[in-house]
Amino acid sequence: MMRGKLWVRLAPFLSKRYVSSSSSPSCSAIQPWLFVGLGNPGEKYQSTRHNVGFDMIDAFADSQNISLTKNHFKALFGMVDGVPVLLAKPQTYINLSGESAGALAAYYKLPLHRVVVAYDDTDLPCGVLRLQPKGGYGRHNGLKSVIYHFRKNREFGRLRIGIGRPPGQMDPKAFVLQKFNKTGRERIDSAIKEGADILKMVVSKGLTEAARVANVDQKYKHLVSHDQQLL
Repeated sequence: MMRGKLWVRLAPFLSKRYVSSSSSPSCSAIQPWLFVGLGNPGEKYQSTRHNVGFDMIDAFADSQNISLTKNHFKALFGMVDGVPVLLAKPQTYINLSGESAGALAAYYKLPLHRVVVAYDDTDLPCGVLRLQPKGGYGRHNGLKSVIYHFRKNREFGRLRIGIGRPPGQMDPKAFVLQKFNKTGRERIDSAIKEGADILKMVVSKGLTEAARVANVDQKYKHLVSHDQQLL
């Protein structure tokens, strides 16, 4: 019953190539992807390190001419015309991101291997990306919330966006809420464009193959010690 309702809601956004003419609609539609970017809503937080997950979703949406205008499950909501992809920027504050991500995945009955969460990561140099099929949450409370609302299941995709480590004794909480300097912003903007291409590859090739290809390309980026200290 729920699969049938899902197909009805997504049918206008599914191209014919995803539907078998010999099967019933409720069984033949491909499962959509859900891409979630973590960040804080409001002008105050725009362009900060903590909002690069939002930036990633915006870049992917722009590349596909998607307008993120619908508000659903505490998120801005959009679809790729002709490709089954749901995009979300949770409008809770970042530490409550799971309230939105969990509700979306549950409502659309999505298996977690069809979910990718994009977020800032201080364990990667500024501008370096990593795509992974599963993992923990490290020190990221937004990702911790997502895992909690996924019933503590950690087997969902992550697109980690490196922002570098805070310098010296700087409070990490203050660091992630600051904006990048010119060099850092340029590297992040470049990485965001690469990340949008990586998400396209996820749709076309699947998470495992996209991770294999993307992570090789990212492996040796910015191997300079001071990149970890970018302000």
